[in-house]
Amino acid sequence: MSDYDTDFYAWTQAQAAALRDRKWDTLDLANLVEEIESVGMDEQHAITRQLQRLLHHLLKWQYQPTHRTRSWQVSIAQARDRIGDVLERSHSLRDYPAQRLALAYRRARRDAITVTGLPPATFPETCPWPVAQVLDEDFWPEA
Repeated sequence: MSDYDTDFYAWTQAQAAALRDRKWDTLDLANLVEEIESVGMDEQHAITRQLQRLLHHLLKWQYQPTHRTRSWQVSIAQARDRIGDVLERSHSLRDYPAQRLALAYRRARRDAITVTGLPPATFPETCPWPVAQVLDEDFWPEA
């Protein structure tokens, strides 16, 4: 069997084959458990990253209306799509965006301040939109 530390891909294929063939005694359970937990955490991190990206662009959209570009529109749509894709695959995470909204907003606000050069007071301290509105493909904040 392949070693987890020296050839990860080969290890994953060997583990999949052992599971498929029900060769329970050949499974590397400690590393297998760790990897399965890691996959779940990756889904959570993907939501948080995309939510931060989405909020960052929504802030720029609202507070820099003269700078609006199609690339911002695409970025907003893609972030919403990616969050939607994760939620579609993992129904148990449907409340996760609401749980991460405050953190994602703080980071997005920081990024918007840096990128736009606008004074921090320009941007609200807390997210001005509920998560349902943020994720709604028809929502575009106005200046």
